[in-house]
Amino acid sequence: MSRLAAEHNAINLSQGFPDFDSPPELIALVDKYLRAGNNQYAPMAGLPALREVIAEKVDYLYGSNYDPETEITVTAGGTQAIFTALAAVIQPGDEVIVFEPAYDSYAPSIRLLGGLVKPFELAPPDYKIDWTMVRKLISARTRMIIINSPQNPTGAILDEDDIQQLITITRGTDILILSDEVYEHLVYDGKAHLSMARYEELKERSFITVSFGKLFHTTGWKIGYCLAPTPLMSEFRKVHQFLVFSVNTPMQYAIAEFLKQKDYYTGLSAFFQEKRDFFRRLMKETRFELLPCAGSYFQCADIKNLTDERDTEFVKRLTTDFGVAAIPSSAFYGRGTDFRIIRFCFAKKQETLEQAVSLLTKV
Repeated sequence: MSRLAAEHNAINLSQGFPDFDSPPELIALVDKYLRAGNNQYAPMAGLPALREVIAEKVDYLYGSNYDPETEITVTAGGTQAIFTALAAVIQPGDEVIVFEPAYDSYAPSIRLLGGLVKPFELAPPDYKIDWTMVRKLISARTRMIIINSPQNPTGAILDEDDIQQLITITRGTDILILSDEVYEHLVYDGKAHLSMARYEELKERSFITVSFGKLFHTTGWKIGYCLAPTPLMSEFRKVHQFLVFSVNTPMQYAIAEFLKQKDYYTGLSAFFQEKRDFFRRLMKETRFELLPCAGSYFQCADIKNLTDERDTEFVKRLTTDFGVAAIPSSAFYGRGTDFRIIRFCFAKKQETLEQAVSLLTKV
């Protein structure tokens, strides 16, 4: 869709990336450490200073203690962290439960490793998990459950009942959890992000993957990290060492210094909620029916009142005929299930959103 948007000079609300800059102070710090000569390999697990500030951040936010020496690894983005966690533990024939619509790297990675994807399809408008049905998917071969909250593409988040259900389902089993928490700071309306790190029974069986790209509006930097208890992280690093070995050194130095500013990441939810609310207000002038959005920087919209087309055909026409690109939600279902829902990214400048919605009012 980004390619189609470029071909037709359309406003790109499809791919999930901001069109505004990262904090100038962070850019200055990268320049500082580049010029200071910090341009050789970093330690395999990441700079100690960065791992230490990550540990402080996790403890500050979630009251959870991770050892920076043995339980935190800096990665080349969230997606590399996800693949590495899967590669560390998934053997041929292992089953992995995936909640769909899902970020599109999960299923291909599982299959590449010889694992079996057991999808659980969630339905609009609230994409609520039916844990009674999840229990029926679990078998003796279930190795892992993948959680993504806030979720891409739906913007749904887990609540306390979801957490307690997950604890109950996995208690007394060898089932691991891969918790994709790249949108941890983008939770709205006064709600809290319920990280696996908050809950000891879940923490002990979880890989938690996080992205600095989402935190600093720098998706092109491809830097993130993984949290896991020492036995799991030991296996994670065996893969990480021979997959990428280490990650961009001057940027690690810069992030380690900048991340000490707690007010930056604690204020991020308000920053993006303002964008969400602004976009939703503008969209009231259109015929799109907006779904709830509790987190992430994605807004889903129902198109049933607009067209009888499949969502894939509608988004193509939306791009070519109206000049705005979006993503069809069917792309996030393994079977291409079409609920006639599309996804917009609102991590854009105010003028970008205004221009886009002025075009969407014509649909």
